[in-house]
Amino acid sequence: QVQLVESGGGLVQAGGSLRLSCAASGLTFSKYTMAWFRQAPGKEREFVAAISPSGAITDYVDSVKGRSTISRDNAKNTVYLQMNSLKPEDTAVYYCAAGFRAPTTSRGPANFGSWGQGIQVTVSS
Repeated sequence: QVQLVESGGGLVQAGGSLRLSCAASGLTFSKYTMAWFRQAPGKEREFVAAISPSGAITDYVDSVKGRSTISRDNAKNTVYLQMNSLKPEDTAVYYCAAGFRAPTTSRGPANFGSWGQGIQVTVSS
């Protein structure tokens, strides 16, 4: 059974930084594309970033490009999202997702079959 557990969320002031982590178990991690999505109150879940199984390819939504970095450690079965220069509009529940050999640039939630429970990120102005 695939399990994804997010950590590292919380409350931060605008301009600050957070690093989200997602620990995966129950899967051959190195064969999965990993991604982060987020959902703000009253809005649909949106793609944030993705990374290919090897880590060689990454993709970002324009709103976080240049401020965020997705990375992974296949030895630790963990994916990270480093977020800098946070803005109030980054406030959302952030979800980790895993897709077996999913196209890294597909961005569609349907390509990811396993999801974490989500973790709250709140950016105060």
